[in-house]
Amino acid sequence: MALKKKPVTGMKDMMPEEMEIRDYVIGLIKETYKSFGFSSIETPCVEHIENLCSKQGGDNEKLIFKILKRGEKLKINQAKEEADLVDGGLRYDLTVPLSRYYSNNANELPAPFKALQMGNVWRADRPQRGRFRQFMQCDIDILGEPSNLAEIELILATSTLLGKLDFHNFTIRINDRRFLKAMAAYSGFSEEDYDSVFITLDKMDKIGLDGVEKELEENGYEKESVEKYLQIFKEITNDVEGVRWCKEKLAGFLPQEAADSLEMIITSVESAKEADFRISFDPTLVRGMSYYTGTIFEISMDEFGGSVGGGGRYDEMIGKFTGQNTPAVGFSIGFERIVMLLLERGYKIPTSKTKKAYLLEKKLPQEKILEVLETAKRERAEGKQIMLLNMKKNKKFQKEQLAQQGYEDIVEVFNR
Repeated sequence: MALKKKPVTGMKDMMPEEMEIRDYVIGLIKETYKSFGFSSIETPCVEHIENLCSKQGGDNEKLIFKILKRGEKLKINQAKEEADLVDGGLRYDLTVPLSRYYSNNANELPAPFKALQMGNVWRADRPQRGRFRQFMQCDIDILGEPSNLAEIELILATSTLLGKLDFHNFTIRINDRRFLKAMAAYSGFSEEDYDSVFITLDKMDKIGLDGVEKELEENGYEKESVEKYLQIFKEITNDVEGVRWCKEKLAGFLPQEAADSLEMIITSVESAKEADFRISFDPTLVRGMSYYTGTIFEISMDEFGGSVGGGGRYDEMIGKFTGQNTPAVGFSIGFERIVMLLLERGYKIPTSKTKKAYLLEKKLPQEKILEVLETAKRERAEGKQIMLLNMKKNKKFQKEQLAQQGYEDIVEVFNR
């Protein structure tokens, strides 16, 4: 059987041009987030299958790459159910592993704990533009901080990073799960129907108000409740005034502290932001993860046509491990999508390093080679990036390739 040259579907080989940008972005992420007080951590790529299938990951739990038991523990002929065969899986996100990590190490960590985690995750998804089965995630989380200072810090840190990567005019859409529940309760939907109603609402940007109305009615909900529900979205605005309108309109259903908190987050971010972006109250924002308990947010970019990051508050997840709930909120940027957009726009990495290449004539005497090696050593110590190559017959083409790689200074070395 012939060996296959192409990578497995949904995964890809990285070319040097992309790796250069990826390495730069990773460095900038760490530098920026550490300036906001976040500390790097790392968790294993393999998680206990019980943790991954804990009904906290939404649809992602349907996309797990599961791992068979090993050695004597794997008894295929005796297996009666999946649990007899599988005991682990590749992580589908970084939030579940972080919650396990914090639960296991909380006594040795500061409170609150500001975590920065970057690493590959895996989902058996249908590959498409900007979506792979193996991809890098980049999360910042604040654990143990109940106030909205955590949300403000996360939004400012993430938007500052995007600004440093020369992204402008993007939008951070923000909502709160308590607003979603209040709007549904005000309209007369029963609590057991909330998730179904929210799934339909989440399609608003694709099917519009009329499409949401049609689907809710087809699902058997009372026409009066549907009309009352949709009237909210006709009257509401996507700013602080919209939050205040909800506070008044949904009185008795929406906790006052939820409205006050969201208003403070929006006004604080608008006042303190460094990057060029808009923060927008979006009452239709749902986010699929069932573990969110409060504030939720997403980054939208017109040039991508979708979300390039998101997150929210998940105050109950750590309690699944410890039995005691811990305030937690996180923000994840779509690392792969950000890199893809940078590549598509021909992004050039800002660098003060000089890239210099020496083309060595073939059959140079040893003393001449040693002389070049000594020069290269000295120049690298000065912070320059030095490439040594044997000179090819087609010197012109070789120089053109080096120029494309950013080597602006090319020195030919002859035996003279």
